[in-house]
Amino acid sequence: MKTFARGIGNLKHRKGATEASPLVEMPAPKRIVLPMMQNLGVPAEPIVKVGDEVVEGQKVADSSKFVSAPIHASIAGKVTKIEKLTHPTGVQSLSIVIEAGGEAPVTMRCELPLSPESAAPDDIRKAIREAGIVGLGGAAFPAHVKLNPPKEKKIDTVIINGCECEPYITIDHRLMLERTADLIFGARLVARAVGAGRLIFGIEENKPNAIEKIRAELGSLQLGLRTEVVPLKAKYPQGGEKMLIKSILNREVPPKGGLPMDVGVVVHNVGTTIAIADAVRFGTPLIRRAVTVTGSAVREPKNLIVRIGTLFEDILQFCGGLTDDVAKVVMGGPMTGFAVSSLDVPVVKGTSCILALNRKDAQSFEEGDCIRCGRCIRACPMGLMPNYLGVYTKRKNWDKVKEYNVTDCFECGCCTYVCPSRIYLVHYVKVAKKELQLRKTV
Repeated sequence: MKTFARGIGNLKHRKGATEASPLVEMPAPKRIVLPMMQNLGVPAEPIVKVGDEVVEGQKVADSSKFVSAPIHASIAGKVTKIEKLTHPTGVQSLSIVIEAGGEAPVTMRCELPLSPESAAPDDIRKAIREAGIVGLGGAAFPAHVKLNPPKEKKIDTVIINGCECEPYITIDHRLMLERTADLIFGARLVARAVGAGRLIFGIEENKPNAIEKIRAELGSLQLGLRTEVVPLKAKYPQGGEKMLIKSILNREVPPKGGLPMDVGVVVHNVGTTIAIADAVRFGTPLIRRAVTVTGSAVREPKNLIVRIGTLFEDILQFCGGLTDDVAKVVMGGPMTGFAVSSLDVPVVKGTSCILALNRKDAQSFEEGDCIRCGRCIRACPMGLMPNYLGVYTKRKNWDKVKEYNVTDCFECGCCTYVCPSRIYLVHYVKVAKKELQLRKTV
């Protein structure tokens, strides 16, 4: 079974509560909050004002910068506030608040020819950009930017990432089963946009029904592409772009800022690929996304389709509420997520999961001293030395932190997970990256 070096092979998946639960669309909320900071890069800026009436799907924020993405109203109603509010990550972000009201017109229009292979690449990228699509696996990188590599970077392979290796989260698994044809259509569009002749679906072996269904669907189609479904070992973080490329193609993305395009590859998440299909075929903006709501403190775990901007509190109430012994609520999974300080925060484009844990599962530990065991080094899938990144961050030795390639860390959490001294190594990495960013030395 194909895989990569290092990582964690015995991580408990904890997907049983929702992996067989079909996606359910949650009714539209009465109020949404749309932070302008919803993508990696430049935040959008409001193009509406307080008092404006908006319809569902209307663009309410945009940016003239290339590495950015517009934001659309996910409900019809009135703009009641534009002010700084708490983002799920804990920072303050300028946000548009919309109160529901009025009827939302349904506009479904086919912008491009039905066959992805006959669509113009520029038209595909334009439709994706106008729909505000970003990476839905959590990184939230604008999709149209990823599909517009420099001319000297020739892309020969597109990989659709169906690994979903983060514990608890099951939405990509459900999307592969429930929207198989749309996934393949979107994947063909991605390949067309970058000029790739090869399309690979990488899926962990613990999702055999998804592997079988995608293979069957591909077998029924006559495509002008080399297509393949590659089963991968269930290992964390198999879904990391660089790990995926190494596992499937045995190509190594260069260190110190290298990207998949440097080895002729573009990788897209399952949810992102389906959103691309919707945008190109129907002109549908990104106003909904799939979210797993689960954990030991959730009374009725579910896989939901929710509107962007829906508050955590409303979603958790729809799932039966929280148990009395709830101790922590996290946006994302336990390895890479952020604990939220309030339930009055909204789902953003990068929200893949709402994880609520009880006191038993949400244990916190007092950080000890490094015992130089080397476990973090052996686990790091990027081959870094997380122990030194922690030490030099504590000493505020930013030159050394940079020398130890902190920017190559994608914060998977393997080092923190295996550390016997419970050192919060990922936290120190985040601090170091922020400091280097402020100093403009990265």
